[in-house]
Order: sequence, then C-alpha cells, then structure tokens
Amino acid sequence: MTTEPMQEATGENPAVTPPNPLVAELETLKAELAQLREESLRERAELDNQRKRLARDIEMARKFANERLLGDLLPVVDSLEAGLAVKADTAQHLREGMELTLRQLMKVAGDNGLVAVDPAGKPFNPEHHQAMGMVDGDGHEPGHVVQVYQKGWLLNDRLLRPALVTISKHD
Repeated sequence: MTTEPMQEATGENPAVTPPNPLVAELETLKAELAQLREESLRERAELDNQRKRLARDIEMARKFANERLLGDLLPVVDSLEAGLAVKADTAQHLREGMELTLRQLMKVAGDNGLVAVDPAGKPFNPEHHQAMGMVDGDGHEPGHVVQVYQKGWLLNDRLLRPALVTISKHD
C-alpha cells in the first residue's frame, strides 16, 4: 500500500512549505534595492544633463558677452565710414566729424562702465597712476601730477590701465 492516497486524504502536500517571513522580507528588500538603484541612475543622468546644460549656457554667455557693447558701437562705425566717404572737404569739417564720433564713442564706453582717469593737477595716487618721472614743482604742490602722458581707464571701478604721469618733487 502506498502513502500517497493517505496524504491526499489529509490534504497535506510535502512540496508546499509554509511561507517563511524572512524570504518575503528578502524579496521586498531586493525590489526596494532595485528601485533605489534605478532612481540613483535617473538622478545621475539628470545631474549630468544639468552639468551639460550649464556648460552650454556658460559657453553661449561667453560667446555673446559683448553683443550689447558691439551693437552700441555700430553707430560709431557708421559715423567713421560716413566721414571716410566724404571726398573734397575742409580740415575743419573733418575735425568736427571726428569730435562728434569721439563723443559717440565715449558715450558708448561710459554707458558700459568705462571711465577715464585724467589726474592733471591732482595728488599722485599709486593705485590709479604710474609715475614716469619727477620734475621740479614750479607752481605745483609737491606730489601732485604735473603732466599726463596717457590717460588711465577704469572699468566698473576697477583699474583697466593706469594713467602715465609726471609728478612734482617734494622740496
């Protein structure tokens, strides 16, 4: 006689084991780990995309940083070209045209933060001036600028080029 019919009669199946809570928890943790890995990969990809976008934006900003300035300079270029196109004219008219064009250029430069440093008659400032020499201070206070060889320039309050000057000697 076999034992199979008896097992069927009792309803027991030796192949089916009661569920183990540790196995169920392990499966849950495996699924959670897979989900976290997937989220981590998505976040890494998003960070990489943001990094690439930022690099592209920075490159475009560098490439077109001077766009406004150069657009403002176009009328100055137009004035210079118009002046060169004029044929037989007087030196006075040429000078007036150059003065107008210089005023246009200085307005554009000023609108973009460029300021001239012209220290004639002012005290020597080593942060904005470069002394090219010293002379006797006939009629000038000691340590003051007597002559300006070349104007200096500030760009948004930062020295772009120092003024080249001669200063009066201290007695």
